[in-house]
Amino acid sequence: MKLGISSYCLDREMKKGAMTLHQVIDWAAKAGAECLELVPFAFRFDDPETGKIDTAAIAAVKKRARDAGVEIVNYSVLADFCKESEALEGEIKRVQREIDIAAELGVPRMRHDVSAFRRPQNENTGADFDRWLPVMADAARRLTRYAKEKGVKTMIENHGFFANGCDRVDRILRLVNDDNYGLLLDTGNVICVDEDPSVAAGLFASRARMVHLKDFYIRHRDPGDSSQFDCAGSWFRSRGGKYLRGAILNQGDLDVYATLGALKHAGYDGNIAIEFEGFEDAQYATAVSLSNARRIWEEV
Repeated sequence: MKLGISSYCLDREMKKGAMTLHQVIDWAAKAGAECLELVPFAFRFDDPETGKIDTAAIAAVKKRARDAGVEIVNYSVLADFCKESEALEGEIKRVQREIDIAAELGVPRMRHDVSAFRRPQNENTGADFDRWLPVMADAARRLTRYAKEKGVKTMIENHGFFANGCDRVDRILRLVNDDNYGLLLDTGNVICVDEDPSVAAGLFASRARMVHLKDFYIRHRDPGDSSQFDCAGSWFRSRGGKYLRGAILNQGDLDVYATLGALKHAGYDGNIAIEFEGFEDAQYATAVSLSNARRIWEEV
């Protein structure tokens, strides 16, 4: 098992100009991260207008990670295939370019969503899922076959409120039915659809190709400063109406011991990346989270 972080932990630092991606890589190494996931929110490896991939920037990042001794193990991007005709084909083409970037980075895996995180709650019903399931699965199947030719495995993450929850994720995986397609299990996102993270960890440990580890505060009454979708610090709502906010790992309300114990006892030995998205100072919070994860893994 390799333990590391997602660049998303330090996204705010990069967005405000306090850190560059190269500095994030160096920081991760000094903090003891063995692996790193790249999430291109505060940085890009392509021109958004022309689509041209910046191979020089990618080469520089690969060298920085190699010199720092941190393995880049995943590249994660957003995607939404709940579209029709030309809009759907355009989205598939866009994600193909992201796969090209992943291949250029030399990462073994890439996660892409299949539906929008901010999909309206009144469109998250079981009937809506049944409607879009074949479309999402077909797009994911096409993309993983494209990725396979480039030596990249693709993954779904249980993310948001639509393509999340044990049953729905299982249905997507089974319908795609390709050995190049797997699961990035986010142990915190499970609570976004009001399910138990430790149960999901036990169910999916054998099928997970990577794990995100995070923690949340949970409240049942409005704590103020809440919205439906802002998960980057403020309180947001679960599908069932709970109030959630990102926390330092093992300082929130999720049972991290139970979740890591379920993974370890099921034999999971893949990469685990911290994904912090709370209010606290990002560098401090990520370092404490990483330390807690390592300690708890050894204890369970």
